[in-house]
Amino acid sequence: MIKPMSIEVLFTSESTATGGGREGHVKSSTGRIDQNTNHPKEMGGSGEGTNPEELFSAGYAACFLGALRAVAGKEKIQVDDASAITAQVGFGKDPDGGFAINAHLIGYLPGFEQAAAEELMEKAHQFCPYSKATRGNIDVKLSAKV
Repeated sequence: MIKPMSIEVLFTSESTATGGGREGHVKSSTGRIDQNTNHPKEMGGSGEGTNPEELFSAGYAACFLGALRAVAGKEKIQVDDASAITAQVGFGKDPDGGFAINAHLIGYLPGFEQAAAEELMEKAHQFCPYSKATRGNIDVKLSAKV
């Protein structure tokens, strides 16, 4: 039995994977994502196309930057338009013989003091839906560069 969602859903995104997953194709219902998927060269693949970790890192970076701006706005903190978030998503073997991912979120926050940038990153991490979804499931490291 599927547990009912505890959120008021504002919209739903939908994508479908076909083929072999990592060696296949992904397409969103809107058609905005329409990509072949391949193993990266580091895993013996061609490196052509995209992979799940690349797609996840793009979504996490965009979501986290939005969360950072929302938190800053609530606190009347000005965030420069040159500010950015880089999400590095690692893929590797876990101790149980399976596979897992981790993430490193790097905030580029020009004009901030280091301590203020780190505090804003931590507050955004508490607010971001991707961070909430992964909390307790994957290791996430935060860094701030000013």
